[in-house]
Amino acid sequence: MTDQPVLYGAAYSVYVRAVRLALAEKEVAYRLEEVDVFARGGPPPEHLARHPFGRIPAFEHGAVRLYEAAAIERYVDEAFPGPALQPTDPAGRARMVQVIGIMDSYFYRTQVWDIYVERISNPAHGRPTDEARIAAALPKAATCLRALAERLGEDPWLAGPTLSLADLHAAPMFDLVMRTPEAAGLMAPLPSLQAWWARIKARPSMRQTLSAD
Repeated sequence: MTDQPVLYGAAYSVYVRAVRLALAEKEVAYRLEEVDVFARGGPPPEHLARHPFGRIPAFEHGAVRLYEAAAIERYVDEAFPGPALQPTDPAGRARMVQVIGIMDSYFYRTQVWDIYVERISNPAHGRPTDEARIAAALPKAATCLRALAERLGEDPWLAGPTLSLADLHAAPMFDLVMRTPEAAGLMAPLPSLQAWWARIKARPSMRQTLSAD
């Protein structure tokens, strides 16, 4: 299969960036086609044909059509040559899936929407900050970060000794949260997670996929 993959979504999206990180780590050439799912009138009809829920990202590679970032990331790892981005052992793969689940089920809403959007994005767009929402999110955020630190343990990466999709899925969300003043206090008691963040943010793929937004 020689077709160049096409990734549909917005560069600012943490989930689009997670897929872009996987593509960058595998050194896969691709085209990013911007889609505004928040446009007046809702997602464009052609995008709803790709993603029935009207979310991003969606992905095409020849006859392969996918949506949901975690599924696309696994396809990218398995369909293209380059360094493996999934552990080879069952326990390692399970840890990877567990971290991705934590990010999607608990981290994203609490850390990105309830903290980053309220503290950084809303003021930047002239909207007020809901301090009560931030305050309510902080205990949940601390729980998320402790769980990730416990999963990290003595390993350098979230699913074990080597970089995996777990790290690439988590990194874009961390990149937003670490811009907030709340991040310093949340991360202070978690030196191993601080060290992980220093490792992942230094990777060339993080610079290559940085959005201007």
